[in-house]
This record gives sequence, C-alpha cells and structure tokens, in this order.
Amino acid sequence: MIETHATIDQFLTRHAHDVEAAVREAAAREIVPRWRRLAAHEVDRKSGPHDVVTDADREAERYLTAELPRLLPGSAVVGEEGVHADPSSYEAIRGDAPVWIVDPVDGTRQFVRGETGYCTLVALALHGVVQASWTYAPALGLLATAVRGQGARLDGEPLRSGAPQPGRDLRVATSHPDFTTDEQKRALLGLRTGGVAPRPCGSAGLEYLAVARGELDATAFSWELAWDHAAGLLLVEEAGGAHLTRAGRPFDIRGGNTLPFTAARDEATARRVVELLSAAV
Repeated sequence: MIETHATIDQFLTRHAHDVEAAVREAAAREIVPRWRRLAAHEVDRKSGPHDVVTDADREAERYLTAELPRLLPGSAVVGEEGVHADPSSYEAIRGDAPVWIVDPVDGTRQFVRGETGYCTLVALALHGVVQASWTYAPALGLLATAVRGQGARLDGEPLRSGAPQPGRDLRVATSHPDFTTDEQKRALLGLRTGGVAPRPCGSAGLEYLAVARGELDATAFSWELAWDHAAGLLLVEEAGGAHLTRAGRPFDIRGGNTLPFTAARDEATARRVVELLSAAV
C-alpha cells in the first residue's frame, strides 16, 4: 500500500495522464450523452429541492470507483453518491490509505437545466492532504489539473491567480442561503459592505477554477463536504492563491473547520474576506 508522499509523487509521475483519461472517459460515457437529454425518471431528489441526483451522477461515479483503484491499488474512493448510499464510507478520508475524492457531476442543478456550468471533480489525498486534482468541464471544453508543489495548469498551460485589481470591488461567490445556519448567514452578511460584490455561487468546482484563473477574487462557502472542495482548493493553492477558515487556519478536508471559509486569489484577499466574515458574528 502507498503510505508516503514520495510514493504518491512516483505514482503521479507515471499515471497522472491515466487519471485524466479516466475522468474524460467517465464524462464521455456517462455524462455528456445525458446532457440536455435527461428523462424525468433519470432525475431524483435527495435531501431537499436543491439536492438533486441524476443517472449521470450515479453511473459516472460507478465508472470512476472501478477505474481509479485499478490505477492505484490499495486506494479507497469517497464519492458523493457512494457516501449517500453508505455514510460510513466518508471515514476513508481520515484513514491511512490514499483516497480518491470524487464528485461525478458538480453543479447537478445546472446539468439538469441543460446549462454548461457543471464539471467532474477528482482529487487524490493522503493523510488529509490533497496531492493532485482534476477539474473537467466537458461542456466548456476545459480541463484544469494541479499537483502539489508542481503548480496548476489549464488545458496544459500554467495557471496563475494573480491579485485583485486595486480599487475594484472584490468579487466573491457565496453559499446558497438554503445551505447555511443562522450563524453562517450572519457571517456572510459581513460581505455586504463597501468594496465587496458578493453573488450566489454556481458549481463549486467552477468557482474555484474562476479564482485560480483570476476571474473571481474569492469564495465564501459554508459547508465541508470534501468532494466539493478538495480538487478546487489544491487548484487555487497551486495557482498562487490561499484558503482560510473563519478561525484563520487553512481548510481541512477531514472536517472540523470553523465556517464559513474562503479560497482567494492571494493570501491578503483571503485574510480580508475572513475578517469580514468574522466581524458580523
């Protein structure tokens, strides 16, 4: 079993392109053919009206759950739909084995509506540290990748987040109110101030990509589910950005974070967003 970061690095040197191929294949087989062609019986609701799942989610995750451990024997998979079926499987994130963290269709609501704003997210983590990530938006023709310590790339080209333009309002994507507690709502109200332009978030994975590209200055999210965040957080880090919880510490994919938290184009922006989130509570 792979137990060290050095052997993960060796694996990625040999097989990162194989992971990319598996992600692309999952989308080509199970997601893209259903986009804008979903029948009513292929869409279900889980916890509420904004929590939807489709056959594309289930089948793409099933494909990746079979393929990824074949590339990395001894690894586990924590996927959104697998955890819905068996909540105990989430504990693998806190274990000693390498773990693939999978969101087969991030932005399912957008997918169901036939919009382009959805993506597939895959991250590889060891001991709670994300080592590599893949963000694939097939309808947009975009693939972003990151490897810890080796930078981030978009369609093979280096990706840098840069810093917000001085004097311009900070553009911040925030959690949907339905997914926030009363305390978190109060914290998010701190962003409704001069110099900040908050808006509701879409696909979390694509919001992280927007931060890494410098098109969005920051996020402010109030939930911890690792499949929504693991891939994007590494992408932002490796593009030169930073992430902080309201306690002033980096986000931990294993949980226990003080929420909301932010990912931003640079550390100064991350600290500014955290100050605003903390001032209102």
